[in-house]
Amino acid sequence: MKIQIGVMGSAGGILTAEQLDRARRLGRRIAQRGCTIVTGACPGLPHAATLGANEEGGASLGVSPALSREEHVNVYGSPLQPYTTIVFTGSGLMGRETHNIHSSDFVLFVGGRSGTLGEFCIAYDEGKLIGILTDSGGISNDLPKIADLVKKETGSTIFTNSDPEKLVDTCLDYYRKESLPSSVAFNRTGNFSALHQRLEEVRG
Repeated sequence: MKIQIGVMGSAGGILTAEQLDRARRLGRRIAQRGCTIVTGACPGLPHAATLGANEEGGASLGVSPALSREEHVNVYGSPLQPYTTIVFTGSGLMGRETHNIHSSDFVLFVGGRSGTLGEFCIAYDEGKLIGILTDSGGISNDLPKIADLVKKETGSTIFTNSDPEKLVDTCLDYYRKESLPSSVAFNRTGNFSALHQRLEEVRG
């Protein structure tokens, strides 16, 4: 099974050609590294990343807020192409965010507004490996500061880079080396202390 890399970011608003190009490069690199891209099957920067992955022949998984193809297109104004597979959750925009994160082995953030902030908080709270494409507009440069303000150890590891290819490579190489389970898995087994011990081992 291929590693599934989530790409979350601005679905709307003012998006520059540079932002769209960098998101596209992010998707291309994910495909070049033999991974599946996961997005909310929405327009904007995640769609640009999916187009990039498709250009390289990569697989893509869209996690839709809609109940059906028709609702996906007509109500949410979202694309069906060029996704390999779309899951229609029927969960709405906010509910879809949790499915997005759970379907991703780790998550990359590009740009972003309030919806992206919600996805970041879910990923951080659930101990996911997170990559942030800095200088990509929106709230991208503020996300590390938000994690610092929270002052909560969740097991999440955050990498930042302004270069799309380097960000994918850094996160993917780290994930393949460490492959840390999320804090939620530890919480459910009542073994959260083991997570802290494992993190200390990783950090040396």
